[in-house]
Amino acid sequence: MAKIEGIRVKNFKTLKDVTLGKLWNVFDIEPLTPMTVVIGKNGVGKSTLFDVFGFLADALKLGVEDACDLSGRGGFEGIRSQGQSGAIEFEIAYRESVSHSLITYKISVDIDGNGRPFITAESFFQVSSKSTIYYLVLIKGFGFALKDQEINLNDTNENGFELDKLQTLLSEATHEFRNESSNLSISVINQIAQKNGLNSFEAVGLTDNRKLGIATLGALTQHPRISAFRQFIENWYLSYFTPDAARTLPMSGAQQHLNSKGDNIANFVQFMERERRDKFQNILNRIAEKIPGIGSIKTYRDQISNQLHLLFQDIGFDKPFYAPQMSDGTLKVFAYLLLLEDPNPPPFICIEEPENGLYHKLLETLAAEFRSHATGKDDGSQLFITTHQPYFVDALEPEEVWVLEKGEDGFAKITRASDIPYVQNMVNEGLPLGSLWYSDYLDAR
Repeated sequence: MAKIEGIRVKNFKTLKDVTLGKLWNVFDIEPLTPMTVVIGKNGVGKSTLFDVFGFLADALKLGVEDACDLSGRGGFEGIRSQGQSGAIEFEIAYRESVSHSLITYKISVDIDGNGRPFITAESFFQVSSKSTIYYLVLIKGFGFALKDQEINLNDTNENGFELDKLQTLLSEATHEFRNESSNLSISVINQIAQKNGLNSFEAVGLTDNRKLGIATLGALTQHPRISAFRQFIENWYLSYFTPDAARTLPMSGAQQHLNSKGDNIANFVQFMERERRDKFQNILNRIAEKIPGIGSIKTYRDQISNQLHLLFQDIGFDKPFYAPQMSDGTLKVFAYLLLLEDPNPPPFICIEEPENGLYHKLLETLAAEFRSHATGKDDGSQLFITTHQPYFVDALEPEEVWVLEKGEDGFAKITRASDIPYVQNMVNEGLPLGSLWYSDYLDAR
């Protein structure tokens, strides 16, 4: 599975300019770990950082204008950093697998003369120690896409075009049509391509510059690299779990994955029972062992409705309880642990404050379970979590934790815990990281 190594955000709410992990042009920074946890006080921007991934997922599905208006974001001016006039920018550096070179996706969003958000620039490129391949470059919806996206970084293409010249020529072309006085069009792009000898590229023109180029080209088989990135974002799991939603009894029918709100737990359980029949009860037993007060978890199928019900055997009671009768915390832990048992887990799981409603001693267990599935291997999920609970942080290592604070200008700044003086040494001496945070070693009081 693909893994995000770094992300940069500019002019998005309180995130005026924030970078986490390794980017394509930064060589002395370690990439994000398989499990990344962001901590900080209330109001410093943890929810905003979580919403970065939500915004990108919404923009891919619906376009940037709808993404600006969804989820109470308040439109473009509601999400652009206060007092800033520049574009909102996102940059994601990721690898398709541990053996692949780093790939970067960049997007800039601004408003046009009518006040409507649109994509001013979008690029998708791969960097190695020898050269750079641009798979896609768009300015206001027009630009180039590489024809042969399976090309090797160390090869030349069929026309003998040297790949290490690509960046220079493409930059010149981009500059030319960025400043083109006439309206951009496919004919203008073709003229630039012919003038610069860009035989390996095809001209691209989008009919709507509010839609992402990777959404359109990612649906085409001739652009496998872009398609892979589109699928990567589409498969992100962004948790908006609510216990009340999980208590609903949906119509019968197996569903392959747990959805973001968790209101299809019964459907997902039905799928798991069908697809992993020989192992499913063992999965439920393992989950039950990790939830305090639960002796066992079983399923019951209603012969009339064909609905599959979850039965929780609470220690001390003779009769089991149905899922709608269970506490918020029990349902939340069950949903998270069941998510981790997905036979085809999401490549990227983003959870905001998983501690809400949970008994504090269960948090270290939950953190350990998250880490056991965030292995860093190609078949493991990557987790991104925000929290303000020291008990959860106690189970983490300094390189996994990022501290988000407000700067003197009111905008957020972020620091890796392992980069804070003395923290690593104190952890090596046996002091839990959460305790150091509680004692103000990680952020100021």
